[in-house]
Amino acid sequence: MKIDAFTHILTPNFFKDIKELNPKIPQMFGTLINEPLVNVDARRKYHNEYSDVKEIISMINFNPEDFIKDREKTYEITRKANEELIETVKDNSDLFVGAVGMVPMNNVDGAVRIINEQVGKNKEMFGIQLFSKALGKSIASDEYLPIFEAVAKNDVVIFLHPVYDMSKNNNNIIFSWEYEQTQAMNEIVMAGIFKKYPNIKILVHHAGAMVPFFANRLPLVMPKEYADDFKKFYVDTAIIGNTKAVDMAIDYFGEDKVIFATDAPVGMQPAGATVDVIESIENLNVSETTRYKIYRKNLENILNVKFD
Repeated sequence: MKIDAFTHILTPNFFKDIKELNPKIPQMFGTLINEPLVNVDARRKYHNEYSDVKEIISMINFNPEDFIKDREKTYEITRKANEELIETVKDNSDLFVGAVGMVPMNNVDGAVRIINEQVGKNKEMFGIQLFSKALGKSIASDEYLPIFEAVAKNDVVIFLHPVYDMSKNNNNIIFSWEYEQTQAMNEIVMAGIFKKYPNIKILVHHAGAMVPFFANRLPLVMPKEYADDFKKFYVDTAIIGNTKAVDMAIDYFGEDKVIFATDAPVGMQPAGATVDVIESIENLNVSETTRYKIYRKNLENILNVKFD
């Protein structure tokens, strides 16, 4: 069995709550919303193509704090959304093995409570999803450090996903996300997150974005102790089936740091690029032991679980 570490979902009650905050959301993000994202039964149909895959689900990047300022309201919505994720996993164990929690970034105290009380104490929850920016600020800003501290104390994982820098007027989903993801990695390193919390585990979406490609420049422009910290990230394979890019990620981060993920059911119509990503891993010139690490063993190691 393969475990897809980074997939997305938009659960019914959370979708309803978000639309109440802004009824135009379906039109604003129409390209992200497809039937398998919002309907588990529709999603199940596509699993016939890859029945040996089970998923870890995280909410698509609709964050309540981006739409309202009320700190208690965003806390209530995210906590309720996490409960819905937990129930979705329990009710669909043929598809899902776990979930990644949401946290309200305009309520850091509430985010820490969620990590301590909800994520850390539920076996269905493996960590939290953070984004490359929150409320226009670097994810590594000092005000967000208590979140990193709580993650480290609870020994759960940060699943790092890119978002646009909304101060820019030339954003595009092809290049902007990867730039923002790379910048977030750089900011995490330069903020000394790995030094403050040596056991912290951060899984970066999209194979570590631009870092493997520009790896040789890192030690030329920053102190070695910081350049070396980039190799402490874990990265996934969600780059729509690019064998050479996955190989580059393995070469830079190491075969113990690369984890199977597809971004399903988004990224490619009608339900994501799962088949293409699997093909890209099968085409790697690596041992079966390495492939097994990518498909599940590395994930089991960072989550401290053993999947059946």
